[in-house]
Amino acid sequence: MTVPAQRPGEPDTTPLDAHKVASARLWAAARHPYLASALFASTVVAVPGLGGASVDEAWRLYVDPDVVDTWTVAELGSLMVHHTGHLLRDHAGRARSLGVDHARAGDWALAADAEINDDLLHADLRLPGEVVLPDVLGCERGHLAEEYLRLGNFHMPDHPDYPDCGSGADAQPRPWELAGDAGGGLPPGERELLACQTASRVIDYAKGGRGRVATGWQRWAEERLDPRVDWRRVLAAEIRKGITTVAGRADYSYRRPSRRAGSSPDVVLPALERPVPEVAVLCDTSGSMTADDLARVLAEVEGLLRGVGVGRSSLRVLAVDAAVHTTRRVTSASLVELVGGGGTDMAVGIETATRLRPRPSVLVVLTDGMTPWPAEPPKGMEVVVGLVGAPGATGGGQVWATPTWARVVHVDSAA
Repeated sequence: MTVPAQRPGEPDTTPLDAHKVASARLWAAARHPYLASALFASTVVAVPGLGGASVDEAWRLYVDPDVVDTWTVAELGSLMVHHTGHLLRDHAGRARSLGVDHARAGDWALAADAEINDDLLHADLRLPGEVVLPDVLGCERGHLAEEYLRLGNFHMPDHPDYPDCGSGADAQPRPWELAGDAGGGLPPGERELLACQTASRVIDYAKGGRGRVATGWQRWAEERLDPRVDWRRVLAAEIRKGITTVAGRADYSYRRPSRRAGSSPDVVLPALERPVPEVAVLCDTSGSMTADDLARVLAEVEGLLRGVGVGRSSLRVLAVDAAVHTTRRVTSASLVELVGGGGTDMAVGIETATRLRPRPSVLVVLTDGMTPWPAEPPKGMEVVVGLVGAPGATGGGQVWATPTWARVVHVDSAA
């Protein structure tokens, strides 16, 4: 659908050629059939004097009618594919996550263009004007915009004036862009659904052998449908939360004198005491656990604890299957004895941890989930559960639901 949107105060110009717009969409969809739904989802808004084409985050495509009149159908269709790439790959959202501000928006837009155009090198694609490719930024091909932004050369002496792709590329609003759902903008839910549908079609098209799909599009589709989360960051964040929660439980105590005692010699004043978090790691060593995976994950946990300022001298580790086999302090994960091999009951290990002295305030449990859990959380203890491996992958045993009172992180032990 084409929406002519003459802007107030602008002189009369050539009306938008709706026939060319429709032809360009068909041209693009014929060469990228897996993008067809996304190509036809954008509303076209005429903006006289714009000087080119751009998109906003609501999937509106803004075009200058005078410039469209000079472009061929192939050039306009190529631009539609390019801008659809910005929208599907969520370049605006990724820029926002990186904290890209107005000062760096131009650099990010170039990096995003390089990511897209790298996958558009096709004999029939004809982008008008300067084409940004990874080698223009001094980078190798096949990477993401974040890498191009970090490694790229954005201060070249002959830096060309590249076209403005709009807020759909860098999350920086433009004066000509419409607000909300005006002019046919897509609400967030529809954008998400459309992106998932397109990703599914990319995968089906590539697997069906119906044509070549660029590596970048396949990678995007796979990550969209099966997102990979860096479990190390998630686990580190959960451990920090637990440590911060415990450290924040400051209270007054009479076990040591108050610094203000000198001002009131006849009154015994309590001192504010902040607890030092004590962390222990409970390792599931039952028969369903792989020793190599557990050792690898334990080494990661040791690194995480050191990174957040815990475990610099020693770390308490409990080896547990249906009973607690070892409880010892170690200075390195390589010194841990992973003794066990029987059934599984992490409730026994957690109960044992509550009786340790000094009592752990944060307990990290590494298990595959094939274990019963205590009905109630241990008092005064934050529990972080790292689920190792695919549930039931090692023997088809029963998988109990993880307790709602624990912080749960799914660990990719093969990463």
